[in-house]
Amino acid sequence: MAALFGTRVRRLRTAAGLTQAELGARTHVVGTRITQIERASGAKPTLELARALDAALGAEDLLVELWPYVYREAFPDWSRKFMEYAERAVDVREYAAHVVPGLLQTEAYARAVLKVGRTLASEEQLEERVNARMGRQKRLGTPDRPELWVVLDEAVIRRPVGGWPVMCEQLEWLLGTAKEFHTTVQVLPFDQGEHEVMGGSLTVLTLSDGSEVAYAEGAHYGQLIEDPDEVRRFSLTYDRLRAAALPPLMSLDMIRSVREDNHHGAKVPSRSERRRLAQEQLQQPGGRQLRGGGRRVPGRRPRP
Repeated sequence: MAALFGTRVRRLRTAAGLTQAELGARTHVVGTRITQIERASGAKPTLELARALDAALGAEDLLVELWPYVYREAFPDWSRKFMEYAERAVDVREYAAHVVPGLLQTEAYARAVLKVGRTLASEEQLEERVNARMGRQKRLGTPDRPELWVVLDEAVIRRPVGGWPVMCEQLEWLLGTAKEFHTTVQVLPFDQGEHEVMGGSLTVLTLSDGSEVAYAEGAHYGQLIEDPDEVRRFSLTYDRLRAAALPPLMSLDMIRSVREDNHHGAKVPSRSERRRLAQEQLQQPGGRQLRGGGRRVPGRRPRP
């Protein structure tokens, strides 16, 4: 894809009668950078540079539309395929063990997470990865947005990624996002002990045709699971995690408490107290009715 991008740039530049140096001047980069792009050597172009090239060459968004495919080449095959599934999913169920999932990250939090990646080569690459992550969140505001159900390990809301100001902003964002009808957030507290996905994260995607895929991830690896029998097992694992987590309303209370207490965190209620409080919340006017495992009773979804 990088070679295709470079070929398009070269053809458009030649048709416009520009030298590499002249195109570089118009896009505020040196001429050798244009050479690298056309030869698909060196660092891949950033989204900002793709936009500048598009405007300078009158490409009518051709280069901007091609850029995401160039960007994805930085990821392994299984990761790129998972991204493609995620963009088409109608239902996203995710368990996060270490950090807030990308779809719910603030920009500052995302930058703090991405800057410690082993494959990060430069500040330029960091910014393009942040921009790409923020861009993927835009789908949550569209009519075809997926139903999103996220279970966060308690460590996720307690670890001050980026420092406490960044973390407090992130927790506030979670509280606001969880009020949306299509998004549910639960917290799996420490006192639940060991479970099947310790040390990693899990995502189960449902596509429009009803088929499902799963994705398991650790710090430096990822595995895309497409075999139906394997996916069913991972789906059951996710349901167990969801059932063990705090109910949605209590989860938000815990997130709010951690945000307010900062370093001191929140007091986790006992299991019996959690059951009692959950029943009280369900009986309150406007409370979401839940059934086994914290699952929302199906109802009519409001028009966007």
